Amino acid sequence: MTAGDDHAGHDHDHGGKVESGHSHGPGGHAHAPASFGKAFAIGIGLNTVFVVIEAGYGYASNSLALVADAGHNLSDVLGLVVAWIAATLASRPPSPRFSYGLRSSSIMAALFNAIFLLIAVGMITWEAIQRFFDPQPVAGVTVMVVAAIGVLINGFTAFLFMSGRKGDINIKGAYLHMVADAGVSVAVIVAGLLVIVTGWEWLDPVVSLMIAAVITIGTWGLLRDSVTMSLDATPPGIDPAAVAAFLEERPGVVEVHDLHVWPMSTTETALTAHLVMPSGHPGDAAMRSIAQELEERFGIAHPTIQIELATGSCPLASAHAV
Repeated sequence: MTAGDDHAGHDHDHGGKVESGHSHGPGGHAHAPASFGKAFAIGIGLNTVFVVIEAGYGYASNSLALVADAGHNLSDVLGLVVAWIAATLASRPPSPRFSYGLRSSSIMAALFNAIFLLIAVGMITWEAIQRFFDPQPVAGVTVMVVAAIGVLINGFTAFLFMSGRKGDINIKGAYLHMVADAGVSVAVIVAGLLVIVTGWEWLDPVVSLMIAAVITIGTWGLLRDSVTMSLDATPPGIDPAAVAAFLEERPGVVEVHDLHVWPMSTTETALTAHLVMPSGHPGDAAMRSIAQELEERFGIAHPTIQIELATGSCPLASAHAV
C-alpha cells in the first residue's frame, strides 16, 4: 500500500510483496528554502558595479592586491549568477524525462562555484609570485578607500544570504563568498595603510597570497560537500546506521535491506529501503508516521519504502545489504 502525498493509498501486489511509494509525511515534500531571488539580484548588481570600479582603480593605483580582489569579486559575481540559475531550475516541477525535476542542478552549481574559486586562487597566486620579482609602487590611499567600499558592499550582500546558509550549501556558498570578500577587503585596507607608513611595496603581493590562502581554506568545505553530493553520497549529518536502526525498531520489522540515502538537491534528501514485515503491511497511518519521524529525526523528507513479507525473498537483500 502506498502512503502518498495527501491522497489515498493504492495496493500494488508484486510477487507477495507490497510496495510503499513516496511518503512525505504530513507536510508533503521537504520544506523548500525561502526564495533568495531578490538577494541574488541585489548582490549581483552591487558586486558587478564594484568589480568595474575596483579593477579600474586597482590598475590606476598599480595595486595587485586590489586587482586580485576585483578578480575574486568577479568570480563571485559569476558564482552568484550560476547559483541563481540553479535555484530557479531547482524549483521547476518534475517531467517524464526528469522525474525529480531539476533539483540536482543546485548541487552542480555549488560544485562549479568551488572549482571556479580555486581557479581564481591559482591566478592570484601566480600574479603575486611574479610581483615579488618585479615590485611596483602602490597608491596606498586609493587602495584603502576602494577596499573600504568593498567591505560595505560584500558585508551587506553576505547579510542578504545569512538566513539561508545553514539549510542549503548553494546559499552557504554565496554567503561564504561574500564573507570572504569582506575579509579580503579588510586585509587590503591594512596592506594599503602599511604601504603608506612603511613604503614596503612587497606587502602588496604578500597580502595577495594571504587572500589566496583564505579563499582556499573557505572553499575546501564547499568543494568537499558538493563533490560528495554529486556522487549521491549520504548527506553530511545523516548516519546511515542510525537510519537503519530506526527502521529496524519499527513494530513488525524483522529486517532492513537495500537502504539508500542520497541528496536530491542541496536542500532535499531522499531515501529508499526494503522492510521485511512477515505480518504484512502496517497500514497507511503507520507509514505516514515513519515518514514523519524520518523527516523530524534525520531531515529525510522524500522516503520510498517497500514492504516485503519474507526474509530472503528479495534478490537485492544480499546484493545491497544495509
